[in-house]
Amino acid sequence: MNMAPFPSSHDKPRVALIAGPTASGKSALALALAEKHEGTVINADSAQVYRELRVLSARPSVEEEARAPHRLFGHVGGAEPYSAARWAQEAKGAIAESLNTGRLPILVGGTGMYLRTLIDGIAPVPEIDPAIRAEVRALPVAEARRQLTLLDPQAAERLRETDTTRIARALEVIRSTARTLNAWQAERVGGIGDSITLMPLILLPDRAWLTERCDRRFAWMLDHGGVEEALALDARTDIPTEASIRKAIGVPQILAWQGGTLFREQALAEAQAATRQYAKRQYTWFRRQPPPDWRRTSETQTNDLMDKFETIFLI
Repeated sequence: MNMAPFPSSHDKPRVALIAGPTASGKSALALALAEKHEGTVINADSAQVYRELRVLSARPSVEEEARAPHRLFGHVGGAEPYSAARWAQEAKGAIAESLNTGRLPILVGGTGMYLRTLIDGIAPVPEIDPAIRAEVRALPVAEARRQLTLLDPQAAERLRETDTTRIARALEVIRSTARTLNAWQAERVGGIGDSITLMPLILLPDRAWLTERCDRRFAWMLDHGGVEEALALDARTDIPTEASIRKAIGVPQILAWQGGTLFREQALAEAQAATRQYAKRQYTWFRRQPPPDWRRTSETQTNDLMDKFETIFLI
């Protein structure tokens, strides 16, 4: 994976990064930074790439997008396959475009895998032999795990017995390449971390504040287009039933309500619970996984966050 060209200068180009769990205030901060410092807001959220999900993914509004350049928001159709690798390649192009026009690239989002792929690179796992993939994917999970125990005991020990997808992936990789997935993942290529000066700020607000905000936001979504988005998505015959977009938080719950299997209050409660669980996973990831020198903050007011960002990074 070749990195898009950056403008040459004595210093490495600066790239801002606003990360954290859903509903933590990332978008508001990124937009404020973009308006004040002539920035381009670049999406790093796996749900906000989809054209069909503006409301249910909490994508910036049309009015917000008009206030500063936005890239990689709503640019993918729900029927298209999408991956962290594709996003990273597109993000490199968006960063290069921003830098070439004299603007500050501002990455914003909560999908850790996207950010890790962009910054650290991706494991150069070769294409899997289609015959081996088909054979492995057809195995019962118990048999796949038994074979994995023989070929890659560390992976088998690490993965849960019910983790069908990860077990199959680890098994197909070692059978196709004669090398463990962990060994491949130790070699990452294509990351831009060494070519930029990253300015990261992770938003980790008070959990009670975040929970209340998640609940309030989804209730708002139901009354402001979320139902219509889910129904329009359900009517699409070109989007596979297993597509990720169909599993987006809120979509299954709204469709169950509209289909008569849940009352509105139940659908709302289930979607709110799913949002809170997602936020909790993101919170844990961003608290533990990024490097210690990535600054964390519990601030929740956009003005205070702006002051903190500018003070830390001297902009």
